[in-house]
Amino acid sequence: MRQDQSSSDEGDVAQIQEMCLIFLRECPSGALHLHEFKKIFGVQSSSPEDSQFLETIFRSFDTNQDNTLDFIEYVAALNLILRGNLEDRLKWSFKMYDRDGNGKLDRNEVKRLIRILYKIKLHKNEVGLTPSQICDRIFDLVDDNNDGEITLSEFMEGAKKDQWLMDLLNLDVNTSGWVTQNCRKLP
Repeated sequence: MRQDQSSSDEGDVAQIQEMCLIFLRECPSGALHLHEFKKIFGVQSSSPEDSQFLETIFRSFDTNQDNTLDFIEYVAALNLILRGNLEDRLKWSFKMYDRDGNGKLDRNEVKRLIRILYKIKLHKNEVGLTPSQICDRIFDLVDDNNDGEITLSEFMEGAKKDQWLMDLLNLDVNTSGWVTQNCRKLP
């Protein structure tokens, strides 16, 4: 088992190194702008949903909100995507949902991201629920005090107690696979 873990870690490190080299090649200035981020991940001619999803990811990693990712922000993003633990990924997912940054999710914030995910991921699984029904189900399962908002703790606890919800809230669209696949589209 330890050998398998070591092999997996080496593979993750190799992926991170490859993407760091791409960063340095594409952004010698050390600042990665949104349009360059989209280019690196091959989203320029993709669907509007892919573009919107990538913009959301970009903004979540732009920790100093200067509309660029510096090398440290970029490496932190890669580390989370490729090697992050469940708790860190859930916190990141919450941050992505929380558009206004107030530390709580309202129905509009949740519906917005569900619509994106629905087009990228959920329709493929034939869920049988509309984005509004998915939002209602999330609030039924997670909003413990029924105040119409989801706090980080409600989000974390709710995701841990329901596998369907965990899969959805974790934004697990095979992010590391998606990053690796799209990063390799570069010439």
